[in-house]
Amino acid sequence: MSFAELGLGEKVLRAVTDAGYTEATPIQAQAIPYILMGRDILGCAQTGTGKTASFTLPMIEILSAGHAKARMPRSLILEPTRELAAQVAENFDTYGRHSALTKALIIGGESMADQVRVLARGVDVLIATPGRLLDMFDRGHLVMNDVRVLVIDEADRMLDMGFIPDVERIVSLLSRMRQTLLFSATMPPEIRRLADAFLMNPKEIIVSPPSTPAETVSQGLMIVSDANATEPRTIHRVKRAALRALIGQENVENALIFCNRKRDVGIVQRSLARHGFNADMLHGDMAQSARSEVLSRFKRGDVALLVCSDVAARGLDIAGISHVFNFDVPTAAEDYIHRIGRTGRAGRVGRALTVAMPEDGPYVIAIESLIGKAIPRVTVPGIEGGELMTGKRRGRRGAAAAAPAGRRGEPKPEPRPTRARSPRPPVEPAAAEQREDVPTPRAAERRRGRAGHSVRGDDAPVIGMGDHVPAFLLREPKLVDRES
Repeated sequence: MSFAELGLGEKVLRAVTDAGYTEATPIQAQAIPYILMGRDILGCAQTGTGKTASFTLPMIEILSAGHAKARMPRSLILEPTRELAAQVAENFDTYGRHSALTKALIIGGESMADQVRVLARGVDVLIATPGRLLDMFDRGHLVMNDVRVLVIDEADRMLDMGFIPDVERIVSLLSRMRQTLLFSATMPPEIRRLADAFLMNPKEIIVSPPSTPAETVSQGLMIVSDANATEPRTIHRVKRAALRALIGQENVENALIFCNRKRDVGIVQRSLARHGFNADMLHGDMAQSARSEVLSRFKRGDVALLVCSDVAARGLDIAGISHVFNFDVPTAAEDYIHRIGRTGRAGRVGRALTVAMPEDGPYVIAIESLIGKAIPRVTVPGIEGGELMTGKRRGRRGAAAAAPAGRRGEPKPEPRPTRARSPRPPVEPAAAEQREDVPTPRAAERRRGRAGHSVRGDDAPVIGMGDHVPAFLLREPKLVDRES
Protein backbone atom coordinates (compact mmCIF):
# COMPACT_ATOMS: atom_id res chain seq x y z
CA MET A 1 0.00 0.00 0.00
CA SER A 2 1.28 3.48 -0.86
CA PHE A 3 1.61 6.21 1.75
CA ALA A 4 -0.80 8.38 -0.23
CA GLU A 5 -3.63 5.93 0.62
CA LEU A 6 -3.11 6.19 4.40
CA GLY A 7 -4.63 9.64 4.93
CA LEU A 8 -1.41 11.57 5.52
CA GLY A 9 -1.16 15.25 4.61
CA GLU A 10 0.71 16.75 1.69
CA LYS A 11 3.69 17.96 3.73
CA VAL A 12 4.26 14.57 5.32
CA LEU A 13 3.92 12.78 1.99
CA ARG A 14 6.44 15.11 0.42
CA ALA A 15 8.95 14.38 3.23
CA VAL A 16 8.40 10.63 2.80
CA THR A 17 9.01 10.92 -0.93
CA ASP A 18 12.16 12.97 -0.31
CA ALA A 19 13.40 10.14 1.94
CA GLY A 20 12.97 7.69 -0.95
CA TYR A 21 9.99 5.68 0.35
CA THR A 22 6.86 4.93 -1.65
CA GLU A 23 5.31 1.77 -0.16
CA ALA A 24 4.31 1.36 3.47
CA THR A 25 5.36 -1.71 5.47
CA PRO A 26 2.60 -3.89 6.97
CA ILE A 27 2.87 -2.33 10.45
CA GLN A 28 2.73 1.16 8.92
CA ALA A 29 -0.20 0.36 6.65
CA GLN A 30 -2.26 -1.01 9.55
CA ALA A 31 -1.29 1.40 12.34
CA ILE A 32 -1.26 4.82 10.66
CA PRO A 33 -5.00 5.02 9.77
CA TYR A 34 -6.07 4.07 13.32
CA ILE A 35 -3.62 6.53 14.89
CA LEU A 36 -5.02 9.32 12.71
CA MET A 37 -8.49 8.34 13.98
CA GLY A 38 -7.32 8.89 17.58
CA ARG A 39 -7.41 5.24 18.65
CA ASP A 40 -5.03 3.73 21.20
CA ILE A 41 -2.69 1.21 19.58
CA LEU A 42 -1.08 -1.99 20.84
CA GLY A 43 1.43 -2.87 18.13
CA CYS A 44 3.65 -5.92 17.93
CA ALA A 45 6.07 -6.48 15.06
CA GLN A 46 9.54 -7.90 14.73
CA THR A 47 12.46 -5.53 14.69
CA GLY A 48 13.34 -3.86 11.41
CA THR A 49 9.77 -3.61 10.11
CA GLY A 50 9.36 0.17 10.36
CA LYS A 51 7.65 0.62 13.72
CA THR A 52 9.25 4.04 14.25
CA ALA A 53 7.75 5.55 11.10
CA SER A 54 4.39 4.01 11.93
CA PHE A 55 3.98 6.45 14.83
CA THR A 56 6.18 9.40 13.79
CA LEU A 57 4.31 10.03 10.52
CA PRO A 58 0.79 10.26 12.01
CA MET A 59 2.08 12.21 15.04
CA ILE A 60 3.47 14.90 12.74
CA GLU A 61 0.06 15.09 11.05
CA ILE A 62 -1.83 15.27 14.37
CA LEU A 63 0.47 17.91 15.89
CA SER A 64 0.50 20.13 12.80
CA ALA A 65 -2.40 22.11 14.28
CA GLY A 66 -1.63 24.04 17.45
CA HIS A 67 1.51 25.20 19.21
CA ALA A 68 3.41 24.29 22.37
CA LYS A 69 3.71 26.30 25.58
CA ALA A 70 6.86 26.79 27.61
CA ARG A 71 7.89 23.66 29.54
CA MET A 72 4.67 21.91 28.42
CA PRO A 73 5.30 19.42 25.59
CA ARG A 74 2.35 18.33 23.49
CA SER A 75 3.52 14.76 22.95
CA LEU A 76 5.92 12.37 24.65
CA ILE A 77 7.90 9.42 23.28
CA LEU A 78 9.61 7.14 25.81
CA GLU A 79 12.59 5.10 24.66
CA PRO A 80 14.70 2.60 26.66
CA THR A 81 18.14 3.67 25.39
CA ARG A 82 19.87 6.88 24.35
CA GLU A 83 20.74 5.50 20.93
CA LEU A 84 17.15 4.60 20.14
CA ALA A 85 15.93 7.99 21.38
CA ALA A 86 18.45 9.71 19.10
CA GLN A 87 17.31 7.50 16.21
CA VAL A 88 13.68 8.58 16.72
CA ALA A 89 14.77 12.21 16.84
CA GLU A 90 16.47 11.75 13.46
CA ASN A 91 13.22 10.32 12.09
CA PHE A 92 11.36 13.46 13.15
CA ASP A 93 13.99 15.59 11.45
CA THR A 94 13.56 13.55 8.27
CA TYR A 95 9.76 13.36 8.12
CA GLY A 96 9.03 16.72 9.71
CA ARG A 97 11.28 18.84 7.51
CA HIS A 98 8.27 20.52 5.85
CA SER A 99 6.34 20.96 9.12
CA ALA A 100 6.95 23.70 11.66
CA LEU A 101 7.20 21.35 14.64
CA THR A 102 9.75 21.63 17.43
CA LYS A 103 11.29 18.71 19.30
CA ALA A 104 13.54 18.09 22.29
CA LEU A 105 15.79 15.12 23.00
CA ILE A 106 16.08 14.55 26.76
CA ILE A 107 18.63 11.82 27.49
CA GLY A 108 21.43 11.24 29.97
CA GLY A 109 25.03 11.97 29.16
CA GLU A 110 24.19 15.37 27.64
CA SER A 111 24.16 18.88 29.08
CA MET A 112 21.08 19.35 31.24
CA ALA A 113 21.34 23.14 30.95
CA ASP A 114 21.00 22.97 27.17
CA GLN A 115 18.02 20.66 27.47
CA VAL A 116 16.36 22.99 29.98
CA ARG A 117 16.72 25.92 27.58
CA VAL A 118 15.06 23.94 24.78
CA LEU A 119 12.15 22.97 27.03
CA ALA A 120 11.71 26.57 28.18
CA ARG A 121 10.98 27.62 24.60
CA GLY A 122 8.24 25.01 24.26
CA VAL A 123 8.36 21.80 22.22
CA ASP A 124 5.75 19.86 20.28
CA VAL A 125 7.55 16.51 20.54
CA LEU A 126 9.53 15.38 23.57
CA ILE A 127 11.70 12.29 23.08
CA ALA A 128 13.20 11.02 26.33
CA THR A 129 14.57 8.16 28.36
CA PRO A 130 12.63 7.58 31.63
CA GLY A 131 15.45 8.43 34.06
CA ARG A 132 16.37 11.83 32.66
CA LEU A 133 12.70 12.73 32.12
CA LEU A 134 11.83 12.15 35.79
CA ASP A 135 14.96 14.05 36.82
CA MET A 136 13.78 17.04 34.78
CA PHE A 137 10.29 16.80 36.26
CA ASP A 138 11.51 16.56 39.86
CA ARG A 139 13.67 19.67 39.33
CA GLY A 140 10.64 21.62 38.13
CA HIS A 141 11.81 22.07 34.53
CA LEU A 142 8.91 20.17 33.01
CA VAL A 143 5.10 20.13 33.21
CA MET A 144 3.33 17.21 31.55
CA ASN A 145 -0.33 18.20 31.87
CA ASP A 146 -0.57 19.11 28.19
CA VAL A 147 0.67 15.80 26.71
CA ARG A 148 -1.97 14.58 24.27
CA VAL A 149 -0.08 11.72 22.59
CA LEU A 150 2.06 9.23 24.54
CA VAL A 151 4.25 6.65 22.80
CA ILE A 152 5.87 3.82 24.77
CA ASP A 153 8.35 2.31 22.34
CA GLU A 154 10.17 -1.01 22.78
CA ALA A 155 8.04 -1.84 25.82
CA ASP A 156 9.59 -5.28 26.23
CA ARG A 157 13.05 -3.72 26.42
CA MET A 158 11.73 -1.30 29.06
CA LEU A 159 10.65 -4.36 31.01
CA ASP A 160 14.04 -6.05 30.66
CA MET A 161 15.92 -2.93 31.80
CA GLY A 162 13.73 -2.38 34.86
CA PHE A 163 12.13 0.86 33.64
CA ILE A 164 8.50 -0.20 34.16
CA PRO A 165 8.15 1.48 37.61
CA ASP A 166 9.45 4.73 36.09
CA VAL A 167 7.05 4.37 33.16
CA GLU A 168 4.13 3.80 35.52
CA ARG A 169 5.01 6.95 37.45
CA ILE A 170 5.33 8.98 34.24
CA VAL A 171 1.93 7.78 33.04
CA SER A 172 0.39 8.79 36.38
CA LEU A 173 1.59 12.36 35.77
CA LEU A 174 -0.19 12.66 32.42
CA SER A 175 -3.74 13.63 31.64
CA ARG A 176 -6.22 10.80 31.17
CA MET A 177 -7.48 12.56 28.04
CA ARG A 178 -4.64 11.34 25.87
CA GLN A 179 -3.93 8.92 23.06
CA THR A 180 -1.51 6.13 23.98
CA LEU A 181 0.53 4.07 21.52
CA LEU A 182 2.42 1.06 22.85
CA PHE A 183 4.82 -0.80 20.56
CA SER A 184 6.83 -3.90 21.34
CA ALA A 185 8.81 -6.51 19.44
CA THR A 186 7.56 -9.27 21.75
CA MET A 187 4.38 -9.66 23.76
CA PRO A 188 5.07 -11.34 27.13
CA PRO A 189 2.30 -11.40 29.78
CA GLU A 190 3.78 -8.40 31.59
CA ILE A 191 3.36 -6.24 28.48
CA ARG A 192 -0.25 -7.37 28.24
CA ARG A 193 -0.77 -6.24 31.80
CA LEU A 194 0.72 -2.81 31.02
CA ALA A 195 -1.49 -2.51 27.95
CA ASP A 196 -4.58 -3.18 30.05
CA ALA A 197 -3.49 -0.50 32.53
CA PHE A 198 -2.39 2.21 30.08
CA LEU A 199 -4.60 1.78 27.00
CA MET A 200 -8.32 2.34 26.49
CA ASN A 201 -10.02 0.03 23.99
CA PRO A 202 -6.82 -0.32 21.92
CA LYS A 203 -6.59 -1.53 18.36
CA GLU A 204 -4.28 -4.53 18.48
CA ILE A 205 -1.99 -4.89 15.49
CA ILE A 206 0.28 -7.92 15.11
CA VAL A 207 1.83 -8.11 11.67
CA SER A 208 4.09 -11.12 12.27
CA PRO A 209 4.39 -13.88 14.86
CA PRO A 210 6.01 -12.46 18.02
CA SER A 211 9.66 -13.30 18.64
CA THR A 212 10.52 -14.39 15.12
CA PRO A 213 13.55 -13.19 13.17
CA ALA A 214 13.18 -11.62 9.75
CA GLU A 215 13.10 -14.10 6.89
CA THR A 216 15.80 -12.10 5.11
CA VAL A 217 18.37 -13.03 7.78
CA SER A 218 20.21 -16.32 7.31
CA GLN A 219 21.47 -17.77 10.57
CA GLY A 220 24.34 -20.01 11.59
CA LEU A 221 25.70 -21.55 14.78
CA MET A 222 29.32 -22.56 15.28
CA ILE A 223 29.94 -24.89 18.27
CA VAL A 224 33.54 -24.71 19.43
CA SER A 225 35.11 -27.58 21.36
CA ASP A 226 36.54 -26.76 24.79
CA ALA A 227 38.18 -30.13 25.35
CA ASN A 228 41.57 -28.54 26.02
CA ALA A 229 40.28 -25.43 27.75
CA THR A 230 40.14 -25.82 31.52
CA GLU A 231 40.29 -22.16 32.58
CA PRO A 232 38.02 -19.21 31.67
CA ARG A 233 40.96 -17.36 30.10
CA THR A 234 41.71 -20.32 27.82
CA ILE A 235 38.04 -20.68 26.87
CA HIS A 236 37.90 -16.98 25.96
CA ARG A 237 40.99 -17.35 23.78
CA VAL A 238 39.42 -20.30 21.91
CA LYS A 239 36.26 -18.27 21.26
CA ARG A 240 38.25 -15.28 19.96
CA ALA A 241 40.09 -17.55 17.51
CA ALA A 242 36.77 -18.97 16.32
CA LEU A 243 35.34 -15.47 15.84
CA ARG A 244 38.30 -14.36 13.74
CA ALA A 245 38.01 -17.51 11.63
CA LEU A 246 34.30 -16.86 11.04
CA ILE A 247 34.93 -13.25 10.00
CA GLY A 248 37.68 -14.37 7.63
CA GLN A 249 35.42 -16.98 6.06
CA GLU A 250 32.47 -14.60 5.51
CA ASN A 251 32.24 -11.77 3.00
CA VAL A 252 31.86 -9.08 5.67
CA GLU A 253 31.22 -5.49 4.61
CA ASN A 254 30.43 -4.24 8.09
CA ALA A 255 29.26 -6.06 11.19
CA LEU A 256 28.12 -5.77 14.77
CA ILE A 257 29.74 -8.17 17.27
CA PHE A 258 27.74 -8.66 20.48
CA CYS A 259 29.18 -9.62 23.88
CA ASN A 260 27.18 -10.37 27.02
CA ARG A 261 29.48 -8.45 29.37
CA LYS A 262 30.86 -4.95 28.99
CA ARG A 263 34.35 -5.97 30.09
CA ASP A 264 34.52 -8.53 27.26
CA VAL A 265 33.74 -5.81 24.69
CA GLY A 266 37.15 -4.22 25.16
CA ILE A 267 38.95 -7.56 25.24
CA VAL A 268 37.42 -8.70 21.95
CA GLN A 269 37.97 -5.32 20.26
CA ARG A 270 41.66 -5.22 21.23
CA SER A 271 42.11 -8.82 20.07
CA LEU A 272 40.62 -8.03 16.66
CA ALA A 273 42.75 -4.89 16.33
CA ARG A 274 45.93 -6.84 17.14
CA HIS A 275 45.12 -9.26 14.33
CA GLY A 276 44.66 -6.52 11.76
CA PHE A 277 40.88 -6.02 11.82
CA ASN A 278 39.38 -2.52 11.66
CA ALA A 279 37.34 -2.67 14.87
CA ASP A 280 35.97 -0.26 17.47
CA MET A 281 33.77 -0.75 20.53
CA LEU A 282 30.52 0.57 22.03
CA HIS A 283 29.12 -0.06 25.51
CA GLY A 284 27.07 1.64 28.21
CA ASP A 285 29.97 2.87 30.36
CA MET A 286 31.26 5.14 27.59
CA ALA A 287 30.44 8.86 27.68
CA GLN A 288 27.59 9.83 25.40
CA SER A 289 29.87 12.00 23.27
CA ALA A 290 32.23 9.04 22.72
CA ARG A 291 29.32 6.75 21.87
CA SER A 292 27.98 9.23 19.33
CA GLU A 293 31.42 9.60 17.74
CA VAL A 294 31.85 5.82 17.42
CA LEU A 295 28.42 5.46 15.81
CA SER A 296 29.18 8.27 13.37
CA ARG A 297 32.43 6.58 12.32
CA PHE A 298 30.63 3.26 11.88
CA LYS A 299 27.88 4.84 9.77
CA ARG A 300 30.45 6.61 7.59
CA GLY A 301 32.29 3.35 6.99
CA ASP A 302 35.45 4.40 8.83
CA VAL A 303 34.97 1.35 11.11
CA ALA A 304 34.08 -2.06 9.68
CA LEU A 305 33.55 -4.05 12.89
CA LEU A 306 31.77 -2.65 15.94
CA VAL A 307 32.06 -4.74 19.11
CA CYS A 308 29.21 -3.81 21.43
CA SER A 309 27.08 -4.83 24.37
CA ASP A 310 23.29 -5.09 24.25
CA VAL A 311 23.04 -1.32 24.65
CA ALA A 312 23.16 -1.26 20.83
CA ALA A 313 20.76 -4.14 20.20
CA ARG A 314 17.70 -1.88 20.18
CA GLY A 315 19.21 1.48 19.35
CA LEU A 316 20.89 1.00 15.98
CA ASP A 317 18.99 1.39 12.74
CA ILE A 318 21.79 1.47 10.18
CA ALA A 319 21.01 0.46 6.63
CA GLY A 320 23.29 -2.05 5.00
CA ILE A 321 24.77 -3.93 7.97
CA SER A 322 25.84 -7.17 6.29
CA HIS A 323 26.58 -9.32 9.36
CA VAL A 324 25.84 -9.75 13.03
CA PHE A 325 28.14 -11.95 15.14
CA ASN A 326 27.21 -13.19 18.61
CA PHE A 327 30.52 -13.69 20.38
CA ASP A 328 28.44 -14.84 23.37
CA VAL A 329 25.14 -16.70 23.20
CA PRO A 330 22.61 -14.33 24.81
CA THR A 331 21.22 -15.62 28.10
CA ALA A 332 17.75 -14.27 27.25
CA ALA A 333 16.30 -15.80 24.11
CA GLU A 334 14.49 -12.57 23.16
CA ASP A 335 17.82 -10.74 23.01
CA TYR A 336 18.86 -13.04 20.18
CA ILE A 337 15.94 -11.74 18.09
CA HIS A 338 16.89 -8.13 18.71
CA ARG A 339 20.58 -8.68 18.05
CA ILE A 340 20.21 -10.37 14.70
CA GLY A 341 17.50 -7.86 13.78
CA ARG A 342 20.23 -5.26 13.25
CA THR A 343 20.88 -6.87 9.87
CA GLY A 344 18.46 -7.74 7.08
CA ARG A 345 16.42 -4.60 7.72
CA ALA A 346 13.84 -3.12 5.34
CA GLY A 347 13.89 -6.16 3.07
CA ARG A 348 17.68 -6.38 2.72
CA VAL A 349 19.59 -9.64 3.05
CA GLY A 350 21.66 -10.21 6.18
CA ARG A 351 23.71 -12.90 7.90
CA ALA A 352 23.78 -13.72 11.63
CA LEU A 353 26.38 -16.09 13.13
CA THR A 354 26.78 -17.22 16.73
CA VAL A 355 29.79 -18.71 18.52
CA ALA A 356 28.76 -21.25 21.16
CA MET A 357 30.59 -23.46 23.62
CA PRO A 358 29.22 -26.88 24.66
CA GLU A 359 28.04 -25.46 27.98
CA ASP A 360 25.81 -22.94 26.14
CA GLY A 361 23.46 -25.76 25.19
CA PRO A 362 20.52 -24.70 27.42
CA TYR A 363 20.62 -21.16 26.01
CA VAL A 364 20.74 -22.39 22.41
CA ILE A 365 17.82 -24.74 23.08
CA ALA A 366 15.80 -21.83 24.50
CA ILE A 367 16.52 -19.71 21.41
CA GLU A 368 15.60 -22.48 19.01
CA SER A 369 12.39 -23.09 20.95
CA LEU A 370 11.53 -19.39 20.72
CA ILE A 371 12.11 -19.05 16.98
CA GLY A 372 10.52 -22.42 16.26
CA LYS A 373 13.37 -23.98 14.31
CA ALA A 374 16.92 -25.23 14.67
CA ILE A 375 19.78 -22.89 13.82
CA PRO A 376 21.93 -24.40 11.03
CA ARG A 377 25.39 -25.51 12.22
CA VAL A 378 28.45 -24.10 10.50
CA THR A 379 32.11 -25.15 10.67
CA VAL A 380 35.39 -23.42 9.91
CA PRO A 381 38.53 -25.27 8.76
CA GLY A 382 41.14 -25.38 11.49
CA ILE A 383 38.65 -24.89 14.36
CA GLU A 384 37.68 -28.02 16.27
CA GLY A 385 33.93 -28.45 16.54
CA GLY A 386 32.00 -29.64 19.56
CA GLU A 387 28.60 -30.82 20.76
CA LEU A 388 26.13 -28.90 22.89
CA MET A 389 25.51 -29.99 26.44
CA THR A 390 21.81 -30.46 27.10
CA GLY A 391 22.01 -30.74 30.87
CA LYS A 392 22.51 -28.15 33.57
CA ARG A 393 24.82 -25.28 32.67
CA ARG A 394 28.36 -26.04 33.77
CA GLY A 395 30.48 -23.63 35.79
CA ARG A 396 32.95 -21.32 34.07
CA ARG A 397 35.81 -23.51 35.27
CA GLY A 398 35.08 -25.67 32.28
CA ALA A 399 36.29 -29.25 32.37
CA ALA A 400 37.76 -28.87 35.83
CA ALA A 401 34.27 -28.38 37.26
CA ALA A 402 32.71 -31.17 35.23
CA ALA A 403 35.36 -33.89 35.72
CA PRO A 404 37.06 -33.63 39.11
CA ALA A 405 38.90 -36.93 38.51
CA GLY A 406 41.18 -35.45 35.86
CA ARG A 407 40.73 -34.81 32.17
CA ARG A 408 37.32 -34.70 30.54
CA GLY A 409 36.11 -38.04 29.27
CA GLU A 410 37.94 -40.16 31.87
CA PRO A 411 35.73 -42.36 34.03
CA LYS A 412 35.02 -41.11 37.50
CA PRO A 413 37.01 -43.10 40.07
CA GLU A 414 35.26 -45.48 42.40
CA PRO A 415 34.53 -43.97 45.79
CA ARG A 416 36.88 -45.07 48.54
CA PRO A 417 35.37 -47.55 50.98
CA THR A 418 34.62 -46.07 54.36
CA ARG A 419 36.77 -47.64 57.07
CA ALA A 420 34.76 -48.70 60.07
CA ARG A 421 35.90 -47.14 63.30
CA SER A 422 36.70 -49.44 66.19
CA PRO A 423 34.66 -48.77 69.32
CA ARG A 424 36.39 -46.89 72.10
CA PRO A 425 37.37 -48.94 75.12
CA PRO A 426 35.26 -48.36 78.21
CA VAL A 427 36.70 -45.87 80.68
CA GLU A 428 37.47 -47.25 84.11
CA PRO A 429 35.97 -45.34 87.07
CA ALA A 430 39.41 -44.65 88.49
CA ALA A 431 40.55 -43.12 85.21
CA ALA A 432 37.43 -41.00 85.10
CA GLU A 433 38.08 -39.66 88.59
CA GLN A 434 41.67 -38.91 87.64
CA ARG A 435 40.51 -37.02 84.54
CA GLU A 436 38.21 -34.87 86.69
CA ASP A 437 41.26 -33.59 88.56
CA VAL A 438 42.79 -32.14 85.37
CA PRO A 439 42.41 -28.33 85.60
CA THR A 440 40.71 -27.81 82.20
CA PRO A 441 37.93 -25.26 81.50
CA ARG A 442 35.43 -28.08 81.00
CA ALA A 443 36.33 -29.61 84.36
CA ALA A 444 36.19 -26.23 86.07
CA GLU A 445 32.78 -25.65 84.54
CA ARG A 446 31.49 -28.88 86.07
CA ARG A 447 32.70 -27.70 89.47
CA ARG A 448 30.55 -24.56 89.41
CA GLY A 449 27.54 -24.38 91.65
CA ARG A 450 23.97 -23.56 90.71
CA ALA A 451 24.58 -19.88 91.46
CA GLY A 452 26.87 -19.75 88.47
CA HIS A 453 30.09 -18.80 90.35
CA SER A 454 33.19 -20.77 91.14
CA VAL A 455 33.22 -22.87 94.32
CA ARG A 456 37.00 -23.26 94.35
CA GLY A 457 37.67 -20.15 96.42
CA ASP A 458 38.24 -16.46 95.86
CA ASP A 459 41.90 -16.91 95.06
CA ALA A 460 41.27 -19.30 92.11
CA PRO A 461 42.26 -17.83 88.72
CA VAL A 462 39.42 -16.70 86.42
CA ILE A 463 39.49 -18.64 83.13
CA GLY A 464 37.70 -17.11 80.15
CA MET A 465 34.49 -15.10 80.26
CA GLY A 466 31.83 -17.79 80.32
CA ASP A 467 28.62 -17.89 82.32
CA HIS A 468 30.39 -17.68 85.74
CA VAL A 469 30.74 -14.63 87.97
CA PRO A 470 34.37 -13.62 88.56
CA ALA A 471 35.48 -14.04 92.17
CA PHE A 472 36.46 -10.40 92.67
CA LEU A 473 32.84 -9.35 92.14
CA LEU A 474 31.77 -11.56 95.08
CA ARG A 475 34.13 -10.00 97.62
CA GLU A 476 32.68 -7.78 100.33
CA PRO A 477 33.06 -4.11 99.34
CA LYS A 478 35.27 -2.00 101.59
CA LEU A 479 33.48 1.00 103.12
CA VAL A 480 35.41 4.25 102.95
CA ASP A 481 34.82 6.96 105.51
CA ARG A 482 34.62 10.10 103.33
CA GLU A 483 34.67 12.43 106.35
CA SER A 484 38.13 11.24 107.32
